[in-house]
Amino acid sequence: MIHDGTSRPAGHVDTLGGMTDQRRRLILASKSPARLGLLRQAGLDPEVIVSGVDEDAVSAPTPAELALALAEAKASVVAAKPEVKGALVIGCDSVLDLDGEALGKPADAEEATARWKAMRGRTGTLQTGHCVYDTTTGRYRSAIASTVVRFGEPTDAEIAAYVASGEPLYVAGAFTLDGRSAPFIDGIDGDHGNVIGISLPLLRRLLAQLGVGITELWAGQDN
Repeated sequence: MIHDGTSRPAGHVDTLGGMTDQRRRLILASKSPARLGLLRQAGLDPEVIVSGVDEDAVSAPTPAELALALAEAKASVVAAKPEVKGALVIGCDSVLDLDGEALGKPADAEEATARWKAMRGRTGTLQTGHCVYDTTTGRYRSAIASTVVRFGEPTDAEIAAYVASGEPLYVAGAFTLDGRSAPFIDGIDGDHGNVIGISLPLLRRLLAQLGVGITELWAGQDN
């Protein structure tokens, strides 16, 4: 799953008082505020460039493969932009696997309500595709992180109130661990960050496979 390109000098150079910052430019190919928030909490400071990929035009045999294909598509589209040459691009996409069906963001409140009534008291798997693209070399690494989610049993009134909040219309699977639906999740098995939007341990491994240490990307880190 490697595409080799022509090597070019990496990073950006800022000079201040004779000190040079060689930290690589990092770009998140997603408009998800949850993903951006997790990356910032981990000491990273990515720019955001939305890919504009038509998600409905991408298909795959399984929910996991769909999440991976979408992540790769988003990363590759942004990585192809001339203005990001030399940067590391992170692409992610999440879907909920419920009985083998890939569930992304619900289309409207009616679908979100039906989704929650179908999910309550059951178990699903949140699949998040991750792709890190090094535009310096043209190489990329990608993988899937999977987290089992055990849904609680909110009442019809609680579901109606949650859907009325508008939150489920903007998140994969119509739920999130860091928002108003948190009380309706009984537990998870796996990486909680993956459910919120990005698995930081998996991101670290993908960066390492490209020869980049995650600590080298910490904001304010001089190399």
